[in-house]
Amino acid sequence: MKENLIKDIAVNRKARFEYHILETYEAGLMLKGTEVKSAREGLVTLKDSFGMIDNGEVFMYNMHISPYSHGNIFNTDPTRKRKLLLHKSEIDRLRGKISQGGLALIPLKVYLKGNLIKTELALAKSKKLYDKREAIKKRETARAINISLKGEG
Repeated sequence: MKENLIKDIAVNRKARFEYHILETYEAGLMLKGTEVKSAREGLVTLKDSFGMIDNGEVFMYNMHISPYSHGNIFNTDPTRKRKLLLHKSEIDRLRGKISQGGLALIPLKVYLKGNLIKTELALAKSKKLYDKREAIKKRETARAINISLKGEG
């Protein structure tokens, strides 16, 4: 029962606004000692973070994990590159898709799955300005409809 317990640590809310999400992958996150404690406390920021394939391995760049408050000399650099754990077939598939151009690896969220820290990684394509404006327009009309329905009921 506890193995299936999922708790979000950090969510990249801007990702779905900035990008068209094509595919998502679940990847393990390789962390060092005090980073795990900081992540469990929710001290993770995904702003401006992205993934890259380097030498057959996937790495996450610019993910900020604040130093552990009770840490010592073993605290690491908050924005160091961190290895993501994926199957070789998934990495090969991602490499093929990214090499076509115009696609990026974006983390959508970091979460606890049982005792493991995982990240939801998305293969995404950047939205154009007019797509973003259209998304804002849809959101505002949906909000106006909800407000008018609540007013009548």
